[in-house]
Amino acid sequence: MNSPLYSIPGSATATPPPPAAEPAAPERTVAEVLARSQVESVMDELDRDLVGLAPVKQRIRDIAALLVIDKLRLNVGLSAATPSLHMCFTGNPGTGKTTVAMRMAQILHRLGYVRKGHLVAVTRDDLVGQYIGHTAPKTREVLKKALGGVLFIDEAYYLYRPENERDYGQEAIEILLQVMENQRDDLVVILAGYQDRMDTFFQSNPGMSSRIAHHLAFPDYSGAELAQIARRMLLDMNYRFGDGAAETFDEYLRLRLAQPHFANARSVRNALDRARLRQASRLFTDRDRVLGRDELTTIEAADLRASRVFTGGAGR
Repeated sequence: MNSPLYSIPGSATATPPPPAAEPAAPERTVAEVLARSQVESVMDELDRDLVGLAPVKQRIRDIAALLVIDKLRLNVGLSAATPSLHMCFTGNPGTGKTTVAMRMAQILHRLGYVRKGHLVAVTRDDLVGQYIGHTAPKTREVLKKALGGVLFIDEAYYLYRPENERDYGQEAIEILLQVMENQRDDLVVILAGYQDRMDTFFQSNPGMSSRIAHHLAFPDYSGAELAQIARRMLLDMNYRFGDGAAETFDEYLRLRLAQPHFANARSVRNALDRARLRQASRLFTDRDRVLGRDELTTIEAADLRASRVFTGGAGR
């Protein structure tokens, strides 16, 4: 009698292991790449989560399309160099630059261009040291954390301070340049800041400028877009505008937009946070009142009109 091929001493004959699964066939159509990577859901989230920014969203879709086509070219044996994906996001504060960077990291990960798809957001203080020998280890530690994902450097022009001979920002720039070139298949760097300052930064640092393939300009939001953003924020926080409050907030926006230091969606959130404080103070004064869901979730016009924007004082 033949011995069983697979046996365990003292037990019944074991079942042979199942054959290894066949490797998935390489994608041959755009639809197959999108279905396997699920990258389209990220782009849909970008459309859903951010108001406006039509030119930015279209550019992100264009970049995603390039990566999908490059993947299909590779699958049919066409050699393709890793595209340069380093980017520059310019615009005023509160225009969605960090949010778009997070979505970009997810897109790159799902399409296989970075290993992890995480975002590491830093400023000059995270990269530049205060004394000789301090900058290199700080910069390399940040780069180590960012490898496999996206490094987002906000107000990147502060890395370069030519007026200070003892400044160590140039050392951080040189390390960044080396990594951006040598490890561009495992790290994408996004520089962000005001348009005019970034232009000056690139003029002073041509090596950095030559490594940035994609420049995305983030426009300011219109009054109507800011009002839409406010309603979405309130909904996320389980609040709503009471009678006349939406119109009062529209009036607030018209006045606030005429004042300096307006930061788009960031200023809208700050205004709503202050309105919530005033609502809480209003409800707090009536200690014996039974508060239901409507009272606890409603921002009244009076909560907005107490702002210094209406009372004539400087500020918010």
